[in-house]
Amino acid sequence: MSKFFKTVSWIYFLAFIELLLSPSGASAYSVVRFGAKGDGRSDSTSAFIRAWMQACSSVRPAILSVPRGTFLIRSVTFTGPCRSRIQFAIHGILVAPDNYYAIGNLGYWIQFHKVSRLSIIGGTIDAKGAGFWSCRSSGQSCPQGARSISLQWCNNVLVRGLTSYNSQIMHISINRSNNVKIQNVKINAPSGSPNTDGIHVEYSMGVTITDSTIKTGDDCISLGQGSMNVWVEQIGCGPGHGISIGSLGNSFNEGGVQNVTVTNSVFTKTQNGVRLKSWAKPSGGYARNIVFRNLIMRNVGNPIIIDQKYCPNNICPHQVQ
Repeated sequence: MSKFFKTVSWIYFLAFIELLLSPSGASAYSVVRFGAKGDGRSDSTSAFIRAWMQACSSVRPAILSVPRGTFLIRSVTFTGPCRSRIQFAIHGILVAPDNYYAIGNLGYWIQFHKVSRLSIIGGTIDAKGAGFWSCRSSGQSCPQGARSISLQWCNNVLVRGLTSYNSQIMHISINRSNNVKIQNVKINAPSGSPNTDGIHVEYSMGVTITDSTIKTGDDCISLGQGSMNVWVEQIGCGPGHGISIGSLGNSFNEGGVQNVTVTNSVFTKTQNGVRLKSWAKPSGGYARNIVFRNLIMRNVGNPIIIDQKYCPNNICPHQVQ
C-alpha cells in the first residue's frame, strides 16, 4: 500500500475512534483530519483554525480533538459564539515555535474570544518561554510576551486536567469572563522566570480555581481589578510569589475586588503567602469581603502582606506619602 493511502487510512481510523469515544450526540472533529501533523515541526495553525470553524458551526455539541503527538501552532484565536457547546480535548502536546517573537508580538498564544459553553480538557501545552525570559533579563528590546491560554469575553468555561509549561508571561489569563472553573491543572515554570503568573483574573465574576499545582516565577494566582465572587481551594503554590490581590488603585477609575475566598491551600518556598497590594494614589478601586483561611505556610518569606503603598522597583509616580 502506498504511503499516501496509508496516511489517508490512518486519518479515517482516528476519526472512527473519535466517534466511538464521543459523548452521545456529539460531533467529533480531529485536527488531523484538517491537515495537522503531530511531528512537532510542521506548522499546524491553519489546520486547527479549520477544525475549530467546523466544530464551532455545528448545531450539535462538538468535540475538537487533538490526538496523541506534538503539534506546533503559532498565535491563534478561536472565535465564537459557537452554535452549541464545544469541547477542546487535548490528548497530545501543543508547542509554540522556538522563535519567541512568533507568539510574543501579539500578547497571546492560544486565545478563546467570545466563546460560551466551552470545555478545555486534558493535554499539555509548552510555550517555550526560556528564550523570551533571557531577552527580558538582558535588557534588550523584546516583544510584550504572550499569555499561553487567554479567555476573553467567555462564559461558562471549564478548564480541567491541563498541564502548562514555560509560559512567556501568564499561563492562564481570564478577562471579562464569567462562570469559569479551573480544575486539576498543573502549571510549571522555573522560579527565576520573570512575570510568569500562573493564573490571572481581571474583570471577571464567578471564577473557581481548585485542586491545582502551580510552580512559577511570579504569582501563583493574581486577582486584578474587577474580580468578583472568586473561590480558590486546594492549591499547591510554590515556588512563586504566592497568591495576590492587586495591584489595585493604579488608576482613578477602576473596578474593585470583592467576595474572594482562598482556603485549604499550601504554600511552599514562596516569596509570599497571601498578599493584598494597592498603590498609594487616589482611586475608586477597593477590596471587600476577602477571606484567607486554613492555609499552610512552609518556608514562606512573608505569610500575609497587606501593602497599601505598593511601589515596584521604587518607581512611584504621584504616590500619596
